[in-house]
Amino acid sequence: PRSTLSSSSAASDVYKRQSLFVLLSFIIGGTYGVTLFFIQAFVAILHLEVVNYIEHYGLSRKKISENKYEPTKPHHSWNANHAASNLLLINLQKHSDHHAKPAKTYPMLSAYDEESAPQLPFGYPIMVVFSLIPFLWRRVMNPKVIKWREQFYPDVKEWRGLS
Repeated sequence: PRSTLSSSSAASDVYKRQSLFVLLSFIIGGTYGVTLFFIQAFVAILHLEVVNYIEHYGLSRKKISENKYEPTKPHHSWNANHAASNLLLINLQKHSDHHAKPAKTYPMLSAYDEESAPQLPFGYPIMVVFSLIPFLWRRVMNPKVIKWREQFYPDVKEWRGLS
């Protein structure tokens, strides 16, 4: 088997590019430049993970066999049909349409109503702040998750997590 770090592996290419950016940061700004690069990388990864958390919090798909789950549908992700933040984030908040039609580009995504997909109470900028304050996040989102479960999976009586 090939090593993960072999010169022809995709992982090796990623490490090389990252090293190049760190070197470039050092050439441009010295240790200060490298420090800023790592701070920026941390913030970017944090945003990516927080948005992914927000988009799927408390939602799940039904297991249909040992290793298979039902196909992903619009109600498997949260939507936020708020005009200002959708404009700012190029329709990222219309995430349910991305699940329904993965090949569709983000600017072309359509909104789903509450009957078809769960809705966040606020746009992503506010929800990001809420998600970083766990007691506030749970107070706002757990009732919505329970409502989602009752709406889309009324036959499932036993759920793990969420009190």
